[in-house]
Order: sequence, then structure tokens, then C-alpha cells
Amino acid sequence: MSRSNFGDIRVFVEVARRGGFRAAAEHLHQAPASISEAVQRFEDRLGVKLFERSTRSVVLTSIGEQFYARSLPAVAELEGAISDLDDQKDQVTGTLRLSAPYSAGPFFLDELVARFAEAYPSVDVELIYDDKKIDLLTSGIDAAIRSNTLLGPDTHAVSVGPELKMSIVAAPSYLARKDTPKHPRDILEHDAICYAFGLGGQQAPWGFIGPEGEYVMQPQPRMLANDMRSLLQYAKHGLGLAYVYAEIAAPYITNGNVVEVLTKHLSSMPRYSLNYLGKKHMTRRLRAFVDMAKENAR
Repeated sequence: MSRSNFGDIRVFVEVARRGGFRAAAEHLHQAPASISEAVQRFEDRLGVKLFERSTRSVVLTSIGEQFYARSLPAVAELEGAISDLDDQKDQVTGTLRLSAPYSAGPFFLDELVARFAEAYPSVDVELIYDDKKIDLLTSGIDAAIRSNTLLGPDTHAVSVGPELKMSIVAAPSYLARKDTPKHPRDILEHDAICYAFGLGGQQAPWGFIGPEGEYVMQPQPRMLANDMRSLLQYAKHGLGLAYVYAEIAAPYITNGNVVEVLTKHLSSMPRYSLNYLGKKHMTRRLRAFVDMAKENAR
């Protein structure tokens, strides 16, 4: 059935149910002339007369009565289905699917997701920790928490989580062999332990700040991994300089396993972004999570 046929059937049912063009027009929020034209068009298409019209009334013909008796239940069933959808849109239910890098969990995301689950007990949450870039159109994921370098095109992004302070660390034994770097350009002469995003191997740049503002350097990696805890283990064993989140490095520094270098030259990384598709068809559960993430960020 074409969309125009279905629309005409609904108009026919409303005219028959309400006994006239004007009453049907008020219910459907259309002009009476448009309702009359739709019925006439439908009759012409079917080749039958559904209503007897006069200046004072509109009455079903015998064939119109038969058609009304058979079409009314189908239209009523569809109206009920649409009403159920509207009711569900006003509830925060269903399954919220999120993707995030491993590092986001202990920083802020585990706490945020736990608070969300407590606030919305009718929502199930699936949280997949994965560092690779996500295609929100095809993956079935509602939202992805990512760094700015991995944001998808034609999507919306909200900054979430804390500011990401960085550290460059190395084992004392490594610095005894290689000397301590005094300037960011010195890292190009050192063994670098670098972070990579998932299977693609896209390397995270090292960010610095100087007299002219922020800039990045990309050392040649000796070691490459997609987990900062591994980077710190490699640094602890004297394999090179590691560029990692300061919060993750703090226990290693406190224990004397590694020491910080170039602290005055380091810039902070941008906060994580909560990345999702357009707002037009956003589910209420995703809207609730986005709102909570925004509030948490403030």
C-alpha cells in the first residue's frame, strides 16, 4: 500500500467516525476543503462512492459502510501502536551502549556510569572498553568516549571528564645511560615508548608548550602499545621515555620506579569527548546520559 493510500484511508475513517468533513478536519488539524478533496480523490482512485453528500450531512453509502467496518479496526490498531511509541519516548528505558578507551574508566567513566545506572534503573548499560575508532552509524553503539583525534565526522561532541595532565617519565637507570632531556627536541634522540590507538597503530602525539604556544612532537617509537599501564612497565624496566597520563604515572613516581622529565614544557591534553550522532532521533536514555555527563563535567 502506498503512503498516499494509507493517508486517504485514515481521512476516510475520520470522516465516517465523526460524521462530517469539518469534524474530521478539526481532529486531523487540516482544512475542511483538504479533507473533502482527499475523500473525493480516494473515491476516484477506487472507482466507488463512499459517501452520500448533501448541504446538511455526509452519510456512508452501503459500500462505504462495508469498507468502514473493515478498515476501522486496522486504523485503530495502528493508532494504538503509535500511541505506545509516544508513551515509550517519554520513558527512559532500553539498553544504552557505550564505547570508551580503557583509560577513561578509572578517571571518571566508571563512576559516571554507576551514577547513571542508579538514577535510571529501567536502563541496561553495555560499556565496551576499546581504543579503536568507532563508526556510530554501523556499530550499534549509542555514544563513544574518545579523544579529539578520534572523533567521527558529522557527529556531535560534548567535553567530559577531567583535564588530562601529562607526564614524560623514565627509569633512573635509563637516564643514567642516556642523559636527561633538557628540551622537548631532545626526545628525538631518545628511545620513545608511545601510545597507539588500537589495531590501526595511530600514534598519539606528544604535546608541549613554548613561548609561541602549544605544539606537538612525534618521536620514533621503540615500544608501541595501546595501554598506558604497559607503557609505564616498559619505562620502569629502562626501555625509554614514556608519555603517559600524570595520574596513572603518579604511583610509579612515588615509588621511585620512574622520574619525571621536561615537566615545565608539557601541555595538558584536551578532555575526552562524548561523541554521538545527530540530536533529531536521540533516544531519551542517551539524552539522559548526555545531560548527566554535561552536569558531571561542570
